[in-house]
Amino acid sequence: MEQFDRRGVIGAGLALAATPAFAKDPKVTFKVPDGAADCHHHIYDPRFAYNPKAVLKPPFATVTDYKALQKKLGTSRNVMVQPSTYGTDNSCLMDVLAQMGENCRAVCVVNSKVTDDELKTLHAAGVRGVRVQFGVGNPVGEDEVIPLARRIAALGWHIQCNMPPEQLVAMESRLLSLPVPVIIDHLGRATGTDQPQYNTVRKLLDSGRGWVKLSGAYLYGGGTPPDYAGASAAAKGYIKAAPERCVWGSDWPHPDATKVLNPVAMPDDVTLLNLMPQWAPDAKLRHRILVENPERFYGFDPARRPKAN
Repeated sequence: MEQFDRRGVIGAGLALAATPAFAKDPKVTFKVPDGAADCHHHIYDPRFAYNPKAVLKPPFATVTDYKALQKKLGTSRNVMVQPSTYGTDNSCLMDVLAQMGENCRAVCVVNSKVTDDELKTLHAAGVRGVRVQFGVGNPVGEDEVIPLARRIAALGWHIQCNMPPEQLVAMESRLLSLPVPVIIDHLGRATGTDQPQYNTVRKLLDSGRGWVKLSGAYLYGGGTPPDYAGASAAAKGYIKAAPERCVWGSDWPHPDATKVLNPVAMPDDVTLLNLMPQWAPDAKLRHRILVENPERFYGFDPARRPKAN
């Protein structure tokens, strides 16, 4: 791993987080329900070496840092997503699950070399899916997606996809044919409702087996804060089509806002969460997206909803 001065790097990351693209110290504008889940975030821990071939090598962002964000947002459950930075080494992910306990789930990155025993170990720790991510050195090839899906089906896992719009569209029929649920990251990179990638996500949703993460509104030209108009149009369309298969995610600590090539402005996490009343004006609908849907998809216990932070 590249050598960093840990305090300096963390300080730089916090400085970025303290200078959002909009508003100064905004507050959450709605009552966040007990058991609300942030279904998409990452952890970058200096105890675990970055993959030397990784495209993204963002500042460290630890479990301690993330717990501070939870208190700010009011969320009390979380889904840690293996970032491309660690490749197929899920050691950091396993450590996060051990630290955070029953209110945490995770999505790993594995390829065809993974053993059945390794999959069982990941499942016992709280992993519930495999992430397929093209365009940033993903170790999972297109030809491995269907065989992997067949292997994880017995575990009740899903495939999570993050890829350029044109590739998502090209893989539409393959994704529709998978024997497991499919969830698409970051609104499918749609910034409106008249794009091929939006139509592909809608087909997945309409199939009854597709899900979408209402995350990454600040990415891919989705608009400007606080409304992110283009991304918001896509989010509203998805919610109208399949409110029972939408979940929300922060995408903290926003690695795409720290990459070298074409970085986006560092967003404010509260501003992103405050999109929810705009996307889902009804409190019952927000409860479904933030609490009930994650319970069903990730296996959180409905009888043990933790109090909002």
